[in-house]
Amino acid sequence: VFRGTGGSSARLAWPARLLLYMGYSNFYGVCPLCTVNKHKPWIETSYHGVITENMDTVLLDPPLVALDKDAPIPYAGEICAFKIFGQDAPFEAVVLNRTSGEGVLKASSQVDCESQKEYTFIIQAYDCGAGPNGADWKKSHKAVVHIQVNDVNEFSPVFRESLYKASVTEGKIYDSILQVEAWDQDCSPQYSQICNYEIVTAGTPFAIDRNGNIRNTEQLSFDKQQSYKILVSAFDCGQKKAKEDVGVHIEVKPVCRPGWQGWNKRVDYEPGTGSKQLFPKMHLETCGGPLSGMKVMLELQTNHIGKGCDRETYSEKSLQKLCGAASGSTDLLPAPSPSTNWTASLLTDSGRDSDLIYRFDGHQATNVPDHAVPQNLTDQFTVAMWMKHGPSPGLRAEKETILCNSDKTEMNRHHYSLYVHNCRLVFLLRRDFTQIDTFRPAEFHWKLEQICDKEWHYYVINVEFPAVTLFVDGVTYEPYLVTDDWPIHSAKIDTQLTVGACWQGQFTQYFHGSLSGLTIRPGRIETQKVISCLQACKEGLDINSLETQSVLVVEGEDVDSINTAMTKISYINSRQFPTPGLRRLHITASVQCFGEETCLSIPDIRAVVMVLPPSEPRITITGLKQLIRPASELRGPLGVAPFKELRITSTVMRGDAFGGPHRLSVTEVMHNLDYCDVLVIGDELNPERESLEIHHTAMLCRFVFVCFRAVVFFLPGVDSMAHYEQALRQLRYRNWRPAALSERRFRLTCSELNGRYTSNEFNLEVSVLHRAAPMEHINHVAAPPQYMRPVHHPLMIHALNSHTSAAPPAATVVIVICIAALVVIVVIGIYRIHATHQEASRDDEDEVKDLETDWGSSALNITINPMEVTALAEAVRGEECEEEDEDEDEELVGSVTIAESDKSDEEEEEKEEGSEEVVGKREKSEWDSSRVTY
Repeated sequence: VFRGTGGSSARLAWPARLLLYMGYSNFYGVCPLCTVNKHKPWIETSYHGVITENMDTVLLDPPLVALDKDAPIPYAGEICAFKIFGQDAPFEAVVLNRTSGEGVLKASSQVDCESQKEYTFIIQAYDCGAGPNGADWKKSHKAVVHIQVNDVNEFSPVFRESLYKASVTEGKIYDSILQVEAWDQDCSPQYSQICNYEIVTAGTPFAIDRNGNIRNTEQLSFDKQQSYKILVSAFDCGQKKAKEDVGVHIEVKPVCRPGWQGWNKRVDYEPGTGSKQLFPKMHLETCGGPLSGMKVMLELQTNHIGKGCDRETYSEKSLQKLCGAASGSTDLLPAPSPSTNWTASLLTDSGRDSDLIYRFDGHQATNVPDHAVPQNLTDQFTVAMWMKHGPSPGLRAEKETILCNSDKTEMNRHHYSLYVHNCRLVFLLRRDFTQIDTFRPAEFHWKLEQICDKEWHYYVINVEFPAVTLFVDGVTYEPYLVTDDWPIHSAKIDTQLTVGACWQGQFTQYFHGSLSGLTIRPGRIETQKVISCLQACKEGLDINSLETQSVLVVEGEDVDSINTAMTKISYINSRQFPTPGLRRLHITASVQCFGEETCLSIPDIRAVVMVLPPSEPRITITGLKQLIRPASELRGPLGVAPFKELRITSTVMRGDAFGGPHRLSVTEVMHNLDYCDVLVIGDELNPERESLEIHHTAMLCRFVFVCFRAVVFFLPGVDSMAHYEQALRQLRYRNWRPAALSERRFRLTCSELNGRYTSNEFNLEVSVLHRAAPMEHINHVAAPPQYMRPVHHPLMIHALNSHTSAAPPAATVVIVICIAALVVIVVIGIYRIHATHQEASRDDEDEVKDLETDWGSSALNITINPMEVTALAEAVRGEECEEEDEDEDEELVGSVTIAESDKSDEEEEEKEEGSEEVVGKREKSEWDSSRVTY
């Protein structure tokens, strides 16, 4: 029963209150007489929740509610807390109502789906205990909570590659040319998956599907467009677009055709750079065909360069010297000159880098003068030549004579000859009846393709009778046919040696072709080593530093090995000054296939190697240009050395490696010379009172020296510039009647590579210092002694040439007065020295009178008929230099070598007889061409 008064709290009587409490306690199962906090809170055994990333409230299923049977007892029946147990769970439980036990889960820190998509942890509920201080609290059982993090589409798609490339073959439709791929950092399948791709570039013949596969919508043409550049974008399943589009490059290739790729049609070669790779990026495209083997042949075609390739263009004698050939050969086709004028009427081909080539068109020939014909062709001799010859015209070809020695008159017998007949090379050698009167080998025949292939080849015929051997480009060939014949009857008939035809009262059997370097060496045969050197090519193809060749063959079982070998092939030209111009390169390839499959056809390659012009040397001759000497020195046995101060240098202009071709530098280079001559300017030398001579015998062994009245020749002979300097410095000018001489002028020039590079014209003037004229007397006093260098006194030279200056007369008078005053001061002091010097000069002249006689009559002073230069040159080389060829290290004793000082008395007597003949010829006013005396 409730009873209330006015607004105050209801109060029950004690019995009523007791009954009510007892009834309530029975309703909740609580015994009022038991412990106050009797029961533990109760929660569900598991919860599942969802939270969206970047938010803090978790939606739980079921909701978080804790119950306690102690309710409504204060504290004991209330829920004070939820506690979470788990490793780094970023959540906390908050009690919303202690009485109802409601709670909520919140994120204690930011939740990121990309970092962790799910969380699992333990939760427990705690009541408030038995009193306000929370003592004797109780906790529920453990419940498992599973929370899933929902994704937010916060990231855009990103392509995996920054650029995509592909190639297609023209004329084909592809299902997929290439596939682009993008990805998304979002964690959920909805936002992380790429649902669509799009080609951004408009108007392209391409399409893309949702998987990123790009295909062409029409056939592509290589001729129309060789490449395409398009942009592609991507979308995720939340339709968020990629921030950056990706580029796609598609290259259109022509229909695959097997062949070489990655090579240049022209390769430039800089002279002096060694070897250069021709095809560093070359490879063979086989279009996927199965191959079992390959063979590639590379041919360097240099037939248009000189004699078949880039060879040294020195004269034939110079080349023989460089290759170590024996001396004594006779050049039957020398360069035209006053002494070798029989080749002047022949057609020459001078447009091939100074190579001396004679062209015979079937109407030209020449007679070799008797003095130039090699004599004493014994059982051993050598015939050598360069020849280019094609098929003979007509159905029945006639003989084409290269070289023929026949009777001048009457019988017209052929003693020996070399001719071509029906692409066969025939050598005829008829013996005399002075030998055994029996059949002897007379004709030797060779049938070779080289004879009529219109290419240059080097032919050498070594005769060791009765054996005759032919070398063609260094390869030995034996005759396929040898014909015997009777010896020739002896008859006192002079013979005639001809080139280009045969003499039978008139020229007949003309030759059609080109010849060069036709020589005969009597008494000795050439070695194979020398033959190989004479025809050696200075350019070729090189691989792995092997020997250079004009043809290379590369074989392999797979394409990779062939490609590797082709990249290593180089071109090399070892000449210091190579012939500029192009060299053609031809490459052919053959392929072997497996089984019966059709093999590929590889097109040939034709490329060129362009040899750039070399830096041309500038040969400069410097020295004293005016020489003034007393008459006593000119009359002396040694004369004067006009070129004693001579210096020969050579420089080239080269571009700076850092500054390019516009920054040039001058570099001094060393190379050989092959010719020098001294030209007498003005009146010819008068042999009755003056001469040019060489004192040292050693110079004759290195050079052949011939003196004419108008010119002095150092006959062509390749050697270093230093040796040419040494030889020219030994040249002596003598004048034993200098009273009639005012001045003598000379001009010196030198050349390299058979005239390809020539020096400046160095002019020198030799003057006589006479005591009669006052000015000359002054200069004579001021002239230095013989042991002093005249270059130290330029004042003296200026005084002699003062009349040529443009100074006014007053200035000239002042200069003369000053010089006269100076002379007056010094003449007294110098007079005794001068007198002593003149007396010593007369004594020296008397002492060397015998030396002058001996030296002037020796073989060192050569004066010869200009038409007999060749015979003299061969004689000098053959006799004077015989011992130096065997031993080049002989020491000089004065002007005679040690080897010469050991000669026998018989040799000395023969030499004196020869000297007397020379003196006799020097006194004659006319030349006797019947014989050569030296």
